[in-house]
Amino acid sequence: MNYVQEIKEALAGYANPARAEHSYRYFKAFPGGYGEGDRFLGVAVPRQRSIARKYWRKIDLVDVEKLLQDPLHECRLTAVFILVLRFSRASTEKEREEIIALYLRNLPFINNWDLVDASAPSLLGPYLLERDKTLLYRLADSGELWKQRIAVMTTLHFIRQGRLEETLNLARKFLTHPHDLIHKAVGWMLRELGKRDYTAAYNFLREHYRIMPRTMLRYAIEQYDPDTRQKFLKGLI
Repeated sequence: MNYVQEIKEALAGYANPARAEHSYRYFKAFPGGYGEGDRFLGVAVPRQRSIARKYWRKIDLVDVEKLLQDPLHECRLTAVFILVLRFSRASTEKEREEIIALYLRNLPFINNWDLVDASAPSLLGPYLLERDKTLLYRLADSGELWKQRIAVMTTLHFIRQGRLEETLNLARKFLTHPHDLIHKAVGWMLRELGKRDYTAAYNFLREHYRIMPRTMLRYAIEQYDPDTRQKFLKGLI
């Protein structure tokens, strides 16, 4: 069976030109945008997830890789959903390692924030949890926006397991990063970290908030009480 073609036809059946045009702008696929050159069918994410659930048991990894390399954004995101489903249900370490190897050699196709956020915490997060973190820091040191966001978002899984060190290390590293997509990701992770350990997050922010980008700070303090938020924003902590 040509499952790649079946999946592409299934996605095409849900195509919505108006949504595609919105996605083009939303994911900044226009010239000069961070998603420059990307193409969209305009398929809603729940539809993509539904298709992934239908095919993840049937399609082999060779074909998943083909789907992941497709120029259409929805094909790549559907491939990511399939990889996450397969990884979470893999019965052997060999299968998990094959999935991670496929993911890592296709990082050039994980090239927008939704693709990163749908994959990194669910694939690299559990894979690296009990492993050496050299790969994580290599991604962070790459100088490439999407690899750096992958590094940050991978730590969401660590946070959920009560492991906070890597998030704080990367937050410290990216305090002066130039791109708002890293500011947002780091701020988000600091907010999540604060749900686990308020004191650790608060102390980190108290030490660094005067130099961190405003967007990062706003994301990090989003769930603080109004008085504390205003003190941070006004430099009164």
